[in-house]
Amino acid sequence: MMNKLYNKFATRVKNNLPFFLVILLIFLFLIVYLWNHIFITIKAGEGGVLYHRFTGGTVTDKVYAEGFHIISPWNIMNVYTVRYQVYPHQMYALTKKGLKIQLSLTIRYKPEYDLLGILHKTVGPDYLKKVVLPEVEAVLRTLIGDFEAEEVYSTKRAIVQKIVNESLNQVSQRFIEIDDVMITEVELPAYIQKAIEMKLEQKELAQAYEFKLQKELKEAERKRIEAKGIHDYNKIVDASLSDKILTWKGVTATLELSKSDNSKVVIIGAGKNGLPIILDTKK
Repeated sequence: MMNKLYNKFATRVKNNLPFFLVILLIFLFLIVYLWNHIFITIKAGEGGVLYHRFTGGTVTDKVYAEGFHIISPWNIMNVYTVRYQVYPHQMYALTKKGLKIQLSLTIRYKPEYDLLGILHKTVGPDYLKKVVLPEVEAVLRTLIGDFEAEEVYSTKRAIVQKIVNESLNQVSQRFIEIDDVMITEVELPAYIQKAIEMKLEQKELAQAYEFKLQKELKEAERKRIEAKGIHDYNKIVDASLSDKILTWKGVTATLELSKSDNSKVVIIGAGKNGLPIILDTKK
């Protein structure tokens, strides 16, 4: 029985071989053409969001992890980079007095992994231009408007940086994490920048002069203390040198010199208390 069925099927295939070949070629063509739509590879540092064309749209409660995935050819897998990304950006802002300055920024950001589905559904892949840049610019313009140009350019720059980082929490509410916004350069109009630099230079010179003056005052104080010490020392020594002590010191020195075997010249001291001086004549 089985042999009869097999022979019957083989005969039918043989008679319709061109038709089956056409069907096979069409099937192979569809596999090759739709390969990238069926077999999806999500690389390291990426996450996938699946869109069902006919059964519910975007999947918001699941993120497809790294690896190999097979989906229906009519569905779409949207792949996002979930690593930290760095984007250089330039913008203009107005200071407290309405002076226009240019800021050069470096923004470090990434999407929230667990919220990729919601991000894709509400914002889309172009979230950098739709959310990150507008939010960062809004925060910076608000902050810069509270400072003078000189403060932004010099002493307050670090404070502005700190406030910017603390204020970017509102960006994170849009399913995006802003890790840092670094102000790499502040560019002012040429005449303003020159005036600020001159003012800062004069300030540095004044501080250097003040430092030098303080140094000279301390040196003068040191010399006064040293002179007073010498004066006190001489006063104490003078008070301790009596005539009897000086005579005794002279006698002691003469005795020591007289013990030498060398030839000597004796000079008799003058006056009542004059001591003889003995000079050694041999070298």
